[in-house]
Amino acid sequence: MLLRKSTEGAVRIGLRGRCEVGRQQHPRRAMNSSFDDPDYDYAASIAERAMRAMVEQRIPPTPTNFAIWFQYFAGSHDDLRNAIDLLIDHNRPFDARTNQDLFETYVAPQVSAVVVETSERLHTLMGVAKEFLTTAIADNRSQIQAISEVAGQGKAGVDPKALVGQLMNELARAATRATRLEAGFAEKTRELDVIRDSLSKSEERARTDTLTGLANRGALDEFLRKAQATADWGEPLSVLLLDIDHFKTFNDNFGHGVGDQVLRLMAKVLREKVRPHDLPARYGGEELIAVLPNADLAACTELAERIRRGISECTITRRSTGETLPGISVSIGVAQYRAGETITDLIERCDRALYLAKGGGRNRVVTEVEADRAATAG
Repeated sequence: MLLRKSTEGAVRIGLRGRCEVGRQQHPRRAMNSSFDDPDYDYAASIAERAMRAMVEQRIPPTPTNFAIWFQYFAGSHDDLRNAIDLLIDHNRPFDARTNQDLFETYVAPQVSAVVVETSERLHTLMGVAKEFLTTAIADNRSQIQAISEVAGQGKAGVDPKALVGQLMNELARAATRATRLEAGFAEKTRELDVIRDSLSKSEERARTDTLTGLANRGALDEFLRKAQATADWGEPLSVLLLDIDHFKTFNDNFGHGVGDQVLRLMAKVLREKVRPHDLPARYGGEELIAVLPNADLAACTELAERIRRGISECTITRRSTGETLPGISVSIGVAQYRAGETITDLIERCDRALYLAKGGGRNRVVTEVEADRAATAG
């Protein structure tokens, strides 16, 4: 999926499935992802437009798909609107995978069960720690009082031998309590280590695409924001966007299971070819992306060519039968960030280069320079 800032105004779906911009018939309202308290007429008009668009795009009217298009027409999520606009502009199908990506990325970020469980465990541990500290304070008070009593007996002329014995007993009890307290805290510290590890793994899963193992859109957006801040100070920043050639035909011929295997293979090649500080990510559907900080257009193009060759040399075997399947190729677009522009602008130039590669016969790398030249000549 691609992001682009849309023109201000309400958006409606035209007869040919492309976005057309018109004047808003309803004022934009502040609505969060749960659609807080819109009035009936407004909500009904948005719902009607959402359903009409889903019919025109042949999108199954499921609750999750409806939520996507309700937010799209409500204008409550700019990134979602931008993504859908570009999907329509490029005549991308709203298949099940795209719809799922839209919903999970923009509509319903979920709080994982791990986070909920971790919160409950932390609450329990805090309660136990509080009990430990309360007990320790009470024990210290008791010990101080007992030692004070022993000291008072010394002034009263009690047998020194008996006093020493009492003092030793109090100190032994104090040592026992301290050992018990230390053991309790050590156990809880180990539990905290387990919780910290669980949170770390949960965070990593939340930033990872489950199919390819690459960074997902959330992690990509965060990385791009940081890379952009550095690039605005003069460091080069480039992006390559790759798309698997004839992937729909491949899926139709061999099944989505084999298609998923191909996506994982493409992700593996991409991960192995980029540098350690680059970010390979899944961009949406069969599109993968790599963000290359401190790399100019020439360096990114060279890397893209190595990736293209590496993928074209891969052998794909059907696991169930051992059958060798037809080879796969990719088309790649490359662009370099220009200081002061938006990331959306950068991705759009990269996307135009990618589509020139597609239109030029596929299995090619095309740069934004070539795309600009072609646009000028055309």
